[in-house]
Amino acid sequence: MPSSEKKIATIRYAEYSAAFKYLVEQGLDCQFIVQPRMTQRTEKIGEKYSPDMVCTPFKTLLGTLIEALEAGADTIIMPNGICRLSYYGELLRKILMDEGYECTFINLNAYAMSGKPKDWLNGLKSVNPKAKMSHLLSAGVETIKMVEYLDEITFEYYKGCGFEPTGAWQKAYKHFIAAMYRADSKAAIEKAYNEAKQTFDSVPLIKPPHPLKVGIIGEFYTAVDPFSNREVEEKLANMGVEVHRWMNMTHRLIHYPGEKNLNVEIKEYCTYEMGPTSTANIWAAKHYAEQGFHGLVHIKSANCTPEIDIVPILQQLSAHYKIPLLVLTCDTQTSDVGLMTRLEAFYDMMEAKGRQLK
Repeated sequence: MPSSEKKIATIRYAEYSAAFKYLVEQGLDCQFIVQPRMTQRTEKIGEKYSPDMVCTPFKTLLGTLIEALEAGADTIIMPNGICRLSYYGELLRKILMDEGYECTFINLNAYAMSGKPKDWLNGLKSVNPKAKMSHLLSAGVETIKMVEYLDEITFEYYKGCGFEPTGAWQKAYKHFIAAMYRADSKAAIEKAYNEAKQTFDSVPLIKPPHPLKVGIIGEFYTAVDPFSNREVEEKLANMGVEVHRWMNMTHRLIHYPGEKNLNVEIKEYCTYEMGPTSTANIWAAKHYAEQGFHGLVHIKSANCTPEIDIVPILQQLSAHYKIPLLVLTCDTQTSDVGLMTRLEAFYDMMEAKGRQLK
């Protein structure tokens, strides 16, 4: 039994909830509440209580927190993060309180201002003072490994699933994700990872010699979260495209090369750092173009200022390398029908690019 009766929840973000769950249950010895998967209801709830001109991820995050409280959570942990997420934590807390939602709201940004990992860990431990720091540290290391595995398997899945007609890859990926949510030990994490890798390595792909390759770039939340981007990666993969996305938690938070290192490689396009993921996206776009990819898809949320700012640079890069660029702005009104129409037209442009490269 958990040593604390608190029921913990945090934001819903792709499948990283599995890692949040593991850290809370194995490191803090608390019960973790996984809210339902996001639906249009999630967006509508968040939209109802959010400022009109706030970016779309804020509305989505608010909706996920309200659904977590509805599911029984009594304590919210708001992770600090890049962009305006640090400020958003306080704004989200205020909105929840103003709307009558009763909960303990722990904003880790208040503990992370010093930049010292020890202070951030102390913020986590405040959730359950009885939790042993040794357990938190070991669970933290295992959580990081889980995040790396989630990102690696997800990358491999979208890279190859469009060329696997039997459905074995999809079944293995879903099994892997479910196993990560159930994991309660390092051994369970490793077992799920190895089983997914074994399936991907053993089930052959029916792949042309020169498949169309697309590079996904964009805002940290919207480009990574399948619900927020209307499953763009799955749609492209189903069209027979090899999908690559550098942006994820592993690359941006755990093993980030640093703004200065990336900026050296894009100095002809960008002199100054422009925002949370701007440098990384310009760098990734250039990398994909230099590798002979057939197209770039830039995914951003409505009202995301840094991503709006880099569009002219991406257009310049697109013209320089003669690589098609599709800019997708996702909001709560994004239609699947309209999205598919744009993706089909973009596919035709990539095919034309492919014929030029042969």
